[in-house]
Amino acid sequence: MASPTRAYSLERTRNIGICAHIDAGKTTLTERILFYTGMIHKIGEVHEGTTVTDWMEQERERGITITSAATTCFWPVKVEPGLVKTFEGTKNRVNIIDTPGHVDFTAEVERSLRVLDGAVAVFCGVAGVQPQSETVWRQATKYNVPRIAFVNKMDRVGADFNKAVGEMREKLKANAWPVLIPLGKEDTLKGQIDIVNQKVIVYKDDAAFGSSYSVEEIPAELKDMAETALEELIGAVADKDDEVATLFLEEKKPSTLELKQAIRRLVISNQIVPVVGGSAFKNKGVQGLIDAVIDYLPSPIDIPPAQGQDPDSPEVKVEAPSNDDHKFCGLAFKLWSDPFVGKLIFFRVYSGKLSKGDTIYNPRTNKRERVSRIIQIQADKREEVETVFAGDIAATVGMKDIRTGDTLVDESFSIVLEPPSFPEPVISMAIEPKTKGDREKLSGGLGRLAEEDPTFMVQTNEETGQTIIKGMGELHLEIICDRLRREFNVETNAGAPQIAYRETILKQAQGEGKLIKQSGGRGQYGHVILEVIPLERGKGRVIESKVVGGNIPKEYIGPSKKGVEEQLGNGIINGSQVIDIEVNILDGSYHDVDSNELAFKLAASFALKDALAKAQSILLEPIMKVEVITPEEYQGDILGDVNRRRGKINSMETKNGGCVLQADVPLAEMFGYVNTLRSLSRGRAAYSMEPSHFEQVPAQILAQILEQKKG
Repeated sequence: MASPTRAYSLERTRNIGICAHIDAGKTTLTERILFYTGMIHKIGEVHEGTTVTDWMEQERERGITITSAATTCFWPVKVEPGLVKTFEGTKNRVNIIDTPGHVDFTAEVERSLRVLDGAVAVFCGVAGVQPQSETVWRQATKYNVPRIAFVNKMDRVGADFNKAVGEMREKLKANAWPVLIPLGKEDTLKGQIDIVNQKVIVYKDDAAFGSSYSVEEIPAELKDMAETALEELIGAVADKDDEVATLFLEEKKPSTLELKQAIRRLVISNQIVPVVGGSAFKNKGVQGLIDAVIDYLPSPIDIPPAQGQDPDSPEVKVEAPSNDDHKFCGLAFKLWSDPFVGKLIFFRVYSGKLSKGDTIYNPRTNKRERVSRIIQIQADKREEVETVFAGDIAATVGMKDIRTGDTLVDESFSIVLEPPSFPEPVISMAIEPKTKGDREKLSGGLGRLAEEDPTFMVQTNEETGQTIIKGMGELHLEIICDRLRREFNVETNAGAPQIAYRETILKQAQGEGKLIKQSGGRGQYGHVILEVIPLERGKGRVIESKVVGGNIPKEYIGPSKKGVEEQLGNGIINGSQVIDIEVNILDGSYHDVDSNELAFKLAASFALKDALAKAQSILLEPIMKVEVITPEEYQGDILGDVNRRRGKINSMETKNGGCVLQADVPLAEMFGYVNTLRSLSRGRAAYSMEPSHFEQVPAQILAQILEQKKG
């Protein structure tokens, strides 16, 4: 039973994310949804810098989304003739998170998808499935997030709905089936063909920005196409759903309600992806999409309870059911420094409820904290509330020592939820304040920003004393410097970006390390023998002890592993992290008096250095998956430039009069590429890139890197 104080039932709640490749129209779509649901009364535009969810100055200047913004809206319950009203209430509550599309801010997508129940994946009707679309799709698949696809920009020249659906099936392996097909395309786009209800929705071009539309009979010339699409949809559903399959075998046609319920079941179990076509910018098709969100995406009680583990017994699985009467459990998925209220902690409530004045417990720190304020977020606006319930997304302020991914619970509820995972930074640069007096302000600002963003790291170079910042790309670090200036009043000087290289080995080898220091009295003695074994790319690092017979006492195994771990962070070629390696500690010896933890830690470090030198260590560089879209007349020049950058061309195809070139290019060669591309194409080409994998650095490039390091 839902709590009597809950304003909207769980059945009527949707937590969705809007995610896609950069420039597919996510923010414009969110703006239209807020307008049609009555949350705003004037439509903002990305190109004018007036949208609700792109509220940061940096977002408005660049016309891109940098941070995921949370917002809430309400949609009337649709009572269709002949359909049963399943749940009570007159409105559905939809919590939306608009996520960034740029690869540098992929962490925002990752942590948002971790706490959402469903997603709307937006695709460009002209470009179809793009590289970042694939990344977002993989992230959603990782967290089993049910999806609806929205093929946007159907008003653009060259838009092709069927081709976009075909690419979803081919490139994403998605079981994608249209439910709302665009009525017309390019400049003749009028509305949508509703396949399930066999009607057309015609939007009126008037001063109300698409708020008024009519539901009409399908024109005679489109009737056959609409009926064929319905038969194909029923066939696709029958392949996966037993109830519709039974009707299908009995040669009975499912009713509209039966078909909708079956699609909903399949969407929730990630077996089908309904596809909606339209144009957010031209105000056509958004209302139909919101109906599809309500009809097909899950409420918090439609998905399995959040899974966690007992902090004292990690092998014991624990569930947090979506129920207001259960003990409170939530996940802190985002931290944000607000200039007015301090550190905001965004959290998703999975079970129970949380009120002002309650005490919550953090299993990671074993600390309790009292909740002084609970805030519902409307992009950059704040609304204080007394209580939040299961399924809600909210924020609190004033809590100390909370990180992204922390579980927040009632102290009597023993559960730790799995935190979102984040990629490693691929780029770094040195940074310093312009004036010595700003040193402390810089340190504080960097600390706050690193707390907010798990893909941003700050380190001090022990040799030079420089402050090094690491991130996901040039734009990421540029935004960090911009925020330091605007939010923390620190002007900085930044060095040239540096690549985050990695090291690995090509063959198996053994190494031995000894630390023997006698200085009269108690000395130092540690002796470790270990082996290193190369692993496949992407397998990470494994450190095991295979010591038998007590040649290294148990109390020195831990320090030996720690020595290995520290040395793996500092390879022998240029001090980069060593990856894809298995290290087995095999043997050693100890001294009853002189052995200690530090001696074994150092001995293990020496042994690993010895083994790495014998195991043919190599340097790896990050390779980026690059997509360039260019008019055909510039294709040759751009192709030549990619080859000069050590790029490997994977595919080239012609799409709507333009050429789409896909290549793998080393990150080291991509700095400043945007300026080169503009000059080669007179500003008419565009590109996007995302991390792909690591590859061995060619010998001549390695020689240059080592020469620069010496210099």
